[in-house]
Amino acid sequence: MTAADRAGLDLFVEIARQGPRRAAVEDALREAIRSGRLPARTRLPSSRDLAGQLGLARGTVTHAYAQLVAEGWLEGATGRGTWVADGAAAPLRTPAPPATLPPPAAYDLRPGRPDVAAFPREAWGRELMRVMRDAPAAAFGYGDPRGRPELRATLAAYLGRVRGVRVDPAHLVVCSGYTQALNLLTDVLADAGARTAAMEDPAIPQHVAVVGRRLSIVDARVDAAGIVLSGPAPDVVVCTPAHQFPRGVTMAPARRAELLTLASNDGTWIIEDDYDGEFRYARPAVGALQGRRPDKVIYVGTASKSLGPAVRLGWIACPPELVEPLTAAKQLADRQTGPIDQLALAGLIDSGAYDRHLRAARSSYRRRLDALTTAVADRLPGARLAGVAAGLQTILEIPGADERDLQQRLRAASVHVHVLGDYLRHTPSDGRHASLVIGFATPPAHAYGPAVTTLLDTLAP
Repeated sequence: MTAADRAGLDLFVEIARQGPRRAAVEDALREAIRSGRLPARTRLPSSRDLAGQLGLARGTVTHAYAQLVAEGWLEGATGRGTWVADGAAAPLRTPAPPATLPPPAAYDLRPGRPDVAAFPREAWGRELMRVMRDAPAAAFGYGDPRGRPELRATLAAYLGRVRGVRVDPAHLVVCSGYTQALNLLTDVLADAGARTAAMEDPAIPQHVAVVGRRLSIVDARVDAAGIVLSGPAPDVVVCTPAHQFPRGVTMAPARRAELLTLASNDGTWIIEDDYDGEFRYARPAVGALQGRRPDKVIYVGTASKSLGPAVRLGWIACPPELVEPLTAAKQLADRQTGPIDQLALAGLIDSGAYDRHLRAARSSYRRRLDALTTAVADRLPGARLAGVAAGLQTILEIPGADERDLQQRLRAASVHVHVLGDYLRHTPSDGRHASLVIGFATPPAHAYGPAVTTLLDTLAP
C-alpha cells in the first residue's frame, strides 16, 4: 500500500480531552486494538493523515506510532506503512463453533430453478460495461420509484411482442421480484377495500403467507384445466394461467373466460403470475390473460427464471388506477431497485441477447426433459410424467408409493427433490399417486445425467 493509499484511510479514534496529546493517542489506539475493534493486520492511516483527522501535530502521531510499535501493538516498515500487529490482543471470548449443517445434496432437482451455470455472463458483462460508460449521472441517484424509464419502455415493447401484454411504460413498476410484487399488491388492494383472495391449491406456501397477511385466503383447487372457483366471488384471484406451479397445467380457455367474467361483472382483481411463460416445449405460446382485460388483470413477471435469482428484477403491469398507490407503496418499501441492473437488462433485451439466451435455454431444457421422459419410460414402468408442456419442472407420479418415503430415500441418496404435498394446503381424499416435483432445469449440464441416473436407481423397484 502506497503512502497515497494510506492517506485515504479513515480511522475513528476517540482521544481524551485532558492530558498530554501523545499519551491520549496511544491509549485510544491500545484500547481499540485490545477490544478487537482494530483486528490484526488492520492498516492505519499515515501519521500525517491521522494527525489531520485528529487536528494534532504530525509529530504527536508519529511518536505515538513509534511507541506502540516498540510495545508490540503495531508493526511498520518504511514505504509499507503501519498496521496492527499479529497477536497484539487476544480475543475477548472464544467464538462459538459453527452450527453443524447437513451437507448439500450431490444432485439438486428442486423445482422452479433455472440452470444458473448457463447465465449469459459475457452478454451481461458487456451490458454492465456499457452502462458504466454511458449511463447518465441520474442513474446513480434515487430516481423514479417505478424504475428506470429505459427499462420500462423496453419491457412494454418486449412483453407486448412475446406475451401479448398491453401496457403503457408509465404503468409499469419495476420491483425486486415476484415476492415483493405480491407484497406490494396485497397491501395496495387491501387498502383499497379488498378482503378475500382466492389462491391456487397447490401453491408456494410463502406466497400464500404473503397474501394472508392482509387478506382472507379462499382455497381454490387446481385440476387439469386450471384453477377452480366456486362460491361468492373473491375480491382478488392470484393465479398462474400460462403454467401452474407445481402441477404444470395450462389454464383452459373456459377457465380464462370465467376469470374475465369475474373481473367484468364482480370487479374482481386478477393477479397474473407469469413466472416462466417463456419456456414452452409441447405447445404453442399462450398469451397473457392481461392482454384481454388490462384494466382488471395485474400482470407480474420476473427475471429469476429466465436469467437467474441473482438478478433481482421483476415487473408489474398494472391498471392505471393502481399506478399511484402502487408507486407510493414501492417508494415506502424500497425506493429504487438496482438501477444499474435495470439498465443492463434493458440493453440485453434491446440487443437481442436476451432472446438468444432464452432460445438456447429453451432448447437445452427441452433436451433434458426428453432425456428424463425416455429414462422414466425405461426404468419405471407404470410411472408417468405430468406437466411437461412448459416450465422448469415436471411431476413424476408413481402409483402405489408413499411420496414422503420416496423423498427420504432420495435424500439418503443425496438427491434433493420436492413432493406435491409440500405445496398442498388440503390433501385430496381421492387416493392420489405419490408425486415428486422434479426440477429438470436446476442441475448444471455436467451433473444432469448423473442426477437422473441416481434418481431412477433409487426409485426403481
